[in-house]
Amino acid sequence: MVAWGVYIRRTTKFVRGRAYHSYLIVESVQTERGPRQRTICSLGSAPPAPPEDWPGLVRELEAAQSGQLPLTGPSPALTRLLQRRPALEAPPVPSEAGLPPPADEEPVAVRPGRVTVEEAREAGPVHVGHQFWLRLGIDEVLSHAGFSKQACRLSELMTLNRLIAPRSEHAMPDWFRRTALADILGIDLARVEDDALYRHLDRLHPKRAEIEAALAQREEQLFNLDGTVYLYDLTSSYFEGQCLANDQAKRGHSKDHRPDCKQVVVGLVVDREGFPKAHEVFAGNRSEGTTLGEMLKRLKARVGSAEPTVVVDRGMSSAENLKEIQDQGFHYMVASRQGERTGHLDEFEAAEGWQELERPVSPTNPFQHKSRVWIKRAPGAKGPVLVLCRSAGREEKDRAIRTTQEKRFLTGLTKLQTRVASGRLKAEAKIQQAIGRLKERYPRVARFYQVTYLDASGQLSWQVDEAKKHRAEELDGSYLLKTSRTDLTAEEIWGTYILLTRVEAAFRAMKSPLAERPIFHHLERRVQTHVFLCILAYHLLMAIEKTCRDRGLHTSWATLREQLSTHQVVTLVLPTIDGRTLTIRKATTPEPAQREIYRLLAIPEEPIKPVKTWRVDDL
Repeated sequence: MVAWGVYIRRTTKFVRGRAYHSYLIVESVQTERGPRQRTICSLGSAPPAPPEDWPGLVRELEAAQSGQLPLTGPSPALTRLLQRRPALEAPPVPSEAGLPPPADEEPVAVRPGRVTVEEAREAGPVHVGHQFWLRLGIDEVLSHAGFSKQACRLSELMTLNRLIAPRSEHAMPDWFRRTALADILGIDLARVEDDALYRHLDRLHPKRAEIEAALAQREEQLFNLDGTVYLYDLTSSYFEGQCLANDQAKRGHSKDHRPDCKQVVVGLVVDREGFPKAHEVFAGNRSEGTTLGEMLKRLKARVGSAEPTVVVDRGMSSAENLKEIQDQGFHYMVASRQGERTGHLDEFEAAEGWQELERPVSPTNPFQHKSRVWIKRAPGAKGPVLVLCRSAGREEKDRAIRTTQEKRFLTGLTKLQTRVASGRLKAEAKIQQAIGRLKERYPRVARFYQVTYLDASGQLSWQVDEAKKHRAEELDGSYLLKTSRTDLTAEEIWGTYILLTRVEAAFRAMKSPLAERPIFHHLERRVQTHVFLCILAYHLLMAIEKTCRDRGLHTSWATLREQLSTHQVVTLVLPTIDGRTLTIRKATTPEPAQREIYRLLAIPEEPIKPVKTWRVDDL
């Protein structure tokens, strides 16, 4: 059971037509059956103070319970309240009731040999995460979606865990208590249990789209984001376990290189800065092209600009997909399939018309080596604009991939030939199946080879098509961009398409620092909400990194998180010479690097204000 606040409530009871009023001090708590109010004590029929003074009285009572009384002592209203109801819990200073903590400049004589530091909690990363949670106004988004204050806090706790030190819902409560979240948020986390977190996943599930749309709109206004280009790509995330209760858990093409595990496919749309705009979780056996229609409909409902451009990878470059993009009112930009390059072989081989691009190096690495890229707009083409591209780095990659696949393909054919010749494999149907599996496994090079099996002689042989292989070698490092945008230059088209790496960066961030995979949930709705929490954490990550970039600091959240991890909140225990003990709960002094991060992010250096209390347990 988790407590969230103290209130004064008036109750009315009618007896024989006459109203009887009583006043209660109640505490709002979270129980297994939902939010409830627990009565702390009854104040009787006389009001404790005028109604307009109740909020101040409650705040003073809460301060008294934590040992923080004003320098002038308790107010007359609180004094009367304590006298009327001795059952109320007095401030935790038994023999020093009403004694205020020392002022900042007041000297206190302490015993140096008995000074200790207690309850050290990591504060830096959670402080930054909390400040950006407030800056993005996520509490307001959640409240508008119908969530209570407590539900907003649970959402923030779970999202900050994803951002800083991802854990399962079962392990999250222990992590909460090892950080300064209780101090920063001003709530008691001692009784937070994993069951409440699992139930909260179920409450978030039906509100995902509403929250995502409202948050994207806030980011557009806060960061002045461009809404003319959207980038769409997919990745896969695998499961631990059989996931028998999840219809979306299927085996398919694994981008995690885990074909042994079931998976789901995650589609993500981001803008040119990398901020998420929409996402969806698909069944693990869905192909890329079949997901496009659903994402376009969701994106269309959220964008406000006229005819924005959607950039997709070659897996969605079919004529049906491109027509679907245009039918939804978008422009398209895509890398065409490998086979389409063959029709432009003469233009790729021609020396004239190529333009080498100037690619700036990273601001943080002046010695960075950028591969050389040449581009050329296809002349006289009707319909979509075609841009021919050649990359020195990609040429080496294509050649290495083809060489490796060819070596493995020929090795597989040789082993199969040995099995056939030795008589271990005789059935022609089985032999043809084995040939088909090899071609399916190595499609990049299998198209160069003609593999034949003669049943009469029982011999397996193959022959390479040198002309086709030579044409493929000449196209190493080349790719063809296609777009419906006729107003862009070849350089602008290439620069826009290359932004697709922002989606890939988002997937890398979600899978590594935010630990989206592997997925341990087995229920479909919780898997989808797990991905949604990763998206929420990525919103915070992007806001932090965008703010840093705008102020000239080009670094990753992972680096910032590591640098901030040593900034802590601690309790200083200072035994005095007169037998009392002064405790001060405060943050450590930030190091110069941490202070600079806080300055660039425009957030306070102190995660919390110092809290001073007296203890007399050493008397």
